[in-house]
Amino acid sequence: MSADPPPLDVRGVRAFLEGQDVPVTGPLTSELVSGGRSNLTYAVTDGTHRWIVRRPPHSGLTPSAHDVAREWRVAQALQFSAVPVPPAVALCEDPSVIGAPFAVSAFITGLVVRTRAQLDTYSSRELESCVTELVRVLADLHSLDVEEVGLGGLGRPDGFLERQVRLWWRQWNEVKNQDLTDATNLHSRLVSALPHSSAQIGVVHGDFRIDNTMLDSTDISKVLAVVDWELATVGDVLTDIALMCVYRQPQLDPILGLDAAWASDRLPHADAIAEEYARRRGVDLDHWPFYLALANFKLAVIAQGISYRARQGAAADPTSAQAEQAVPALLATGLSALNRSA
Repeated sequence: MSADPPPLDVRGVRAFLEGQDVPVTGPLTSELVSGGRSNLTYAVTDGTHRWIVRRPPHSGLTPSAHDVAREWRVAQALQFSAVPVPPAVALCEDPSVIGAPFAVSAFITGLVVRTRAQLDTYSSRELESCVTELVRVLADLHSLDVEEVGLGGLGRPDGFLERQVRLWWRQWNEVKNQDLTDATNLHSRLVSALPHSSAQIGVVHGDFRIDNTMLDSTDISKVLAVVDWELATVGDVLTDIALMCVYRQPQLDPILGLDAAWASDRLPHADAIAEEYARRRGVDLDHWPFYLALANFKLAVIAQGISYRARQGAAADPTSAQAEQAVPALLATGLSALNRSA
């Protein structure tokens, strides 16, 4: 299979931008920034202006993922909040324009830290400051007044955790390559361990870690923008911090297809991250083993979904099929979290 998705239809993008009264001074060119794991991201320029265009993959889509309209609307709502986001430019929901919906935001010059090698130039103190700032930004997001920023209709807080367990179980059955006993057992244990209610409701990013932010290249303790909002919703915010912590595991490497920066042992341990979050927000992490187990289950399903899309021919790089290697360990870790709470 080809490792590269088809090129972006820049003529369609240009016609749309001009129709939205966005100044375009010449023909557009595009460069694929990332793809295959999530929405495809392109840097687009007319030689004078620069934008980021996001569109879904060309095949192998899974339900509730790849929602560029959702992520654009969330970013638009947060433009003037305490959470830094890229300036929203325009949203095209008509798939006939380029073959899929797409979102356009302003290009931000910043640093995206993806690999462990990128961390080598920074001291331990700089890395600790960076993670502290990431936790602060996530805490600020979770502290926002949902109605005040205009995102009250983004999700359904009532029954959020129950629906999450049901959603990821359904997606597992849609993308699985084989039946795994640990997946069945973990799902059953999550159903049994469900908290009676979600006490902490707010805006959930759904995919928060270092490489889904843009940092100041001269000071990585400054977050210029939080990106990749396609899984954002309004719900139990502890699912967000739990996933941020679970991402710290070695299994992130095969999922991302690289030596993931966020899995580096030079960064603070997941327990320290959770403690800093709780301290900063002044909250208790009630039912924490459940949240960790759910996050491991979610990440296992995401990993399986990446390999599923690769089998469908939607991989943007040859490592995508390897993502499912992470699944057994993630399921086992999820079960271990619940066993510790028993």
